[in-house]
Parts: sequence; C-alpha cells; structure tokens
Amino acid sequence: MPQQLDSQGRVVPDDIRLDKWLWAARFFKTRGLARDAVAGGKVHYNTQRCKPSRIVELGAMIKVPLGHDILEITVLQIKGQRLGAPLAKLMYQETLESEALRAKTAEARRLNAIYSPKPDHRPDKKQRRQIIQFKQQ
Repeated sequence: MPQQLDSQGRVVPDDIRLDKWLWAARFFKTRGLARDAVAGGKVHYNTQRCKPSRIVELGAMIKVPLGHDILEITVLQIKGQRLGAPLAKLMYQETLESEALRAKTAEARRLNAIYSPKPDHRPDKKQRRQIIQFKQQ
C-alpha cells in the first residue's frame, strides 16, 4: 500500500486516534482534554462509548460536547496535524438535526436570560435587614 504524503512531502499516517483527531479538528484545546473527554464517556463514536485510541474512519458519526450543546458531526477528512480554524472546519460536517437542536436550545437560553427575575442592584442596608427579618418570620 503506498504511503500518503502531505503538501510538504512528509508521510501522513493512515491511522489517527480519536483524541488526536478531536484535538486537530479544534474541538479541544489540548490533546489531554480530548483524551479525558473520550475516556470519561462524553464523546460517542458511532453512538457508542469508546477509548481515546479508537481509530477514526471517514464517514463516522461523532457526538462531541461543546459548551451547553452536543454536536453531532460526520468525519469528512482525517488529519493528525492541528490546522487553522477555517481549515479545521473542513474536516467535519455537522448534521442538520444537530444544527436545528443547537439553534433551538440557544433560543431557549436567550429567552431564559431575558425573562429571569434578577434585581437591578445589590440590596442596601435597609433592604438587607428587611430580607433577614422576612426570612426569620
């Protein structure tokens, strides 16, 4: 089997670990964080928990936690080298269901932030005394 070469003539390994791919695709800041997320069961590969050493294949479905959301992506490219953000986005594609769910939860968070009852300022001394008196009743 012929070896693949990158643009600079270096040999590209065919087998890339899941933690390394997640790091290269910029889902995690360090490879150690990616390894911990996979080992902790946060990342699912083809709807199953797996080990960080799992070999990534083209077309695989991966669920990755990202803040408050869970991205469901399809692997389009396999690279082990960390690239710039625009190039890293070309390594995967988010599913339509995942995009719709992410938009829905973002809207729910936005509405919750608007309508949550929060005071405009901290209570002053008189208001604190009234709060304490109310709690002790």
